[in-house]
Amino acid sequence: MANSLTEVRTILLPGFDGAALAIHEMGDAGAWPVLLLHGLFSSAEVNWIKYGHAACLAEAGFRVIMPDLRAHGQSSAPHEVSAYPRNVLLKDARAVIEGLHLQDYDLCGFSLGARTSAGLLAEGLRPRRAILAGMGLEGLGGWEGRRQFFLDAIDNRETVKRDDPHFMAVMFIKTMKIDPVAARLLLVAGIDVDLGALAAVQIPIGVVCGGEDQDNGSAPKLARQLAHGRYIEVPGTHMSCIGCPELGQAIRGFLCE
Repeated sequence: MANSLTEVRTILLPGFDGAALAIHEMGDAGAWPVLLLHGLFSSAEVNWIKYGHAACLAEAGFRVIMPDLRAHGQSSAPHEVSAYPRNVLLKDARAVIEGLHLQDYDLCGFSLGARTSAGLLAEGLRPRRAILAGMGLEGLGGWEGRRQFFLDAIDNRETVKRDDPHFMAVMFIKTMKIDPVAARLLLVAGIDVDLGALAAVQIPIGVVCGGEDQDNGSAPKLARQLAHGRYIEVPGTHMSCIGCPELGQAIRGFLCE
């Protein structure tokens, strides 16, 4: 049974255009905030809550703030093209930060959430510390191929066979009940990341990645590109590391330094 620190509180906040975003919180409301952004086709529940990572942070004294990204989880999944301008997730993240009146906080993202976090840092957002998890250098600099892989998974979701490389992505899309129209629009919208601007960011950035995870390229290379980057290895692949307690422990350890 959850104690008061690990009970989840959920509110709705408007995104950049007023679309409803579900914001899940855990921990003392007066504690130091950490904003956690989940991965593609996932949710705050699956990425952060289900396997104890949010509780790990809450029990360490953080106010854990976990939005469901647009077209994911309990957040809105509009079908209008106008709801998905370029850098829509950056715009939504800024709307959440403004809506919660956050000034001093930490920022952490996994996979798509890491790309969103990197884009925000490159744009000038300055949390105290940041973590890019499940992300490598090629995942930021060569995203087009990766994005096309997921667009193909959406487009061919009804015909993909078990031996197809898209099979696991399609199964995850179906398990998570992802709206394919909204998800496709979100992927097409994309996220710009200025690698030069990111490399120059003068805050500590942890690059946390599974030892067997090459889905987004080399995490050690990414860490070496950053002015104050550090690679932190945890067990697992891109998918399996989510279920490992070491992920939450690594995030907690870096943020508590």
